[in-house]
Amino acid sequence: DWMSTRVLMEVCADSVESAINAERGGACRIELCSSLMEGGITPSIGLLQLVKQYVRIPVFAMIRPRGGDFLYSDSEIEVMKADIKMVKANGADGTVFGVLTEDGRVNTEVCMDLIAESRPLSVTFHRAFDMVRDPMISLECLISLGFERVLTSGCDSTALEGLPTIKRLVEQAKQRIIVVPGGGITERNVQRILEGSGVQEFHCSARSSRDSLMKFRNPSISMGASLTMPEYSMKVTDTCKLKTMIAIAKDIV
Repeated sequence: DWMSTRVLMEVCADSVESAINAERGGACRIELCSSLMEGGITPSIGLLQLVKQYVRIPVFAMIRPRGGDFLYSDSEIEVMKADIKMVKANGADGTVFGVLTEDGRVNTEVCMDLIAESRPLSVTFHRAFDMVRDPMISLECLISLGFERVLTSGCDSTALEGLPTIKRLVEQAKQRIIVVPGGGITERNVQRILEGSGVQEFHCSARSSRDSLMKFRNPSISMGASLTMPEYSMKVTDTCKLKTMIAIAKDIV
């Protein structure tokens, strides 16, 4: 019975510092990516190597060649396969990906290939799940493909708003796949999400903004498009926030 085990917290991190803070804060696993601004893309191999040196908990690598949707071209799928080979060779403990068809179904053919490439590592289907046409049918599809986990906000903008769907998915899964709620989970709502869904794991980033250490600043330029993060601020996983969430989760159990 899951009630007798502790609730596990997966933390997504896009830097060595965040990964270290995640482990210190009580994370049981890191989902490693680059560019959390874009919702996370495949981490660099240098980042993976360094994180594996510095942390002891499992590190799952996101395999996502770009931001945006989850309908990938043939060349992007080839890149994903090559990236899976690379992260496996560099110590990743699992892979995290999601591929959809143009009509909003799970692309079973491509997922099957990517799972085969990932084995024997654990495979998680990420929040591409939140973009599917029919979550119930898609869940059965993921189970039959052999995914260990699915990360979802219940097909809504946050896990709190998607809570009724998450609860339904957990009931439907009947332990055949681990449903991991993610999306806007904070110390303020984690209790409601855990109590309202009966999940055994949850996913968060729990980051705080930190000012850049740059003393000289050029005000008349910004890198990338106008919608980017401010150059002189960065977001880092906050150990205190994580410890608070773990304490709340322990209380519920």
